[in-house]
Amino acid sequence: MGDSQHLQGERGGASTSRHRTDTTLRVNGKPHQLALDHRRTLLDVVREDLGLYGAKKGCDHGQCGACTVLVDGRRVNSCLLLAVTLDGCEVTTVEGLTGEGPTGDGEQPHPLQQAFLDRDAFQCGYCTPGQICSAIGALTEAAAGHPSRVTDPRAPSGRAVPLDRDEIRERLSGNLCRCGAYPRIVDAVEDVIA
Repeated sequence: MGDSQHLQGERGGASTSRHRTDTTLRVNGKPHQLALDHRRTLLDVVREDLGLYGAKKGCDHGQCGACTVLVDGRRVNSCLLLAVTLDGCEVTTVEGLTGEGPTGDGEQPHPLQQAFLDRDAFQCGYCTPGQICSAIGALTEAAAGHPSRVTDPRAPSGRAVPLDRDEIRERLSGNLCRCGAYPRIVDAVEDVIA
């Protein structure tokens, strides 16, 4: 019996080979059954296997934020996460963000996407999908009462954190923009919370 067959028998058939595992990812509301190599990152899977190119490979070290997506509603650097560890998780990329238009068809841009357009909060656009996903995560974190480094320590614990420009800048500081569109990015986030 070969190593692959031996391991498969020991694990009850859950693994398709020695270095692959059957994994279900729900990406933008749609389930995907994938036999994933254990070494592949979420970023590589969404780009190469699912054809979703919004999340970008920038530094590939979790330092630039270009790869930011939402996993179960929380923002993450997808270049650092092994995809097999996310079995059963809900992954949202920038392609999965839509607002509900008057017809309820979900074809309208998410309010934050619209604010980025209205405020011209991008230049080359490379970092924009990560900036938008990160901002959505930051808004959720602040609403849940998660403090940042600049949150007033006297603020009551567990209550929504008001987002002023300093809070927004701090919460988005993990997303770099080489073009320097930061002031307009902050403007766009302010528009959504206003």
